[in-house]
Amino acid sequence: MTELHKNAAGKQFQYARENRQKPTDAEAFLWEKLRNRRLDGFKFRRQHPVKNFILDFYCHEGKLGIELDGSYHAELDQYEYDEGRTFELQELGITILRFSNDDVMYGMEETVDKILSYLKRT
Repeated sequence: MTELHKNAAGKQFQYARENRQKPTDAEAFLWEKLRNRRLDGFKFRRQHPVKNFILDFYCHEGKLGIELDGSYHAELDQYEYDEGRTFELQELGITILRFSNDDVMYGMEETVDKILSYLKRT
């Protein structure tokens, strides 16, 4: 469990469970493509705790985190936080792919292609 969650605190698991109960439209839409090994057999988890963070989606096999960003992620403070978070996760060996909610809602095929392309390289 330590390797999978990188010593995430107990409260992170509680927050993750709560987040799974109320996904955004984009999260629910993408989850339908990723769940049950639907994406070329790769296993994904949603709202997965890692260290001090909760990743929207995580593929342990590919060490890949996927983050879906709403419009507020374009604000400077949030952008800087996201950059720092991405750096910390990369230090743990996890690559982060970021997509906007619009990428998922209006460009699902391209989004899934980018995810699969990354996973097939690893």
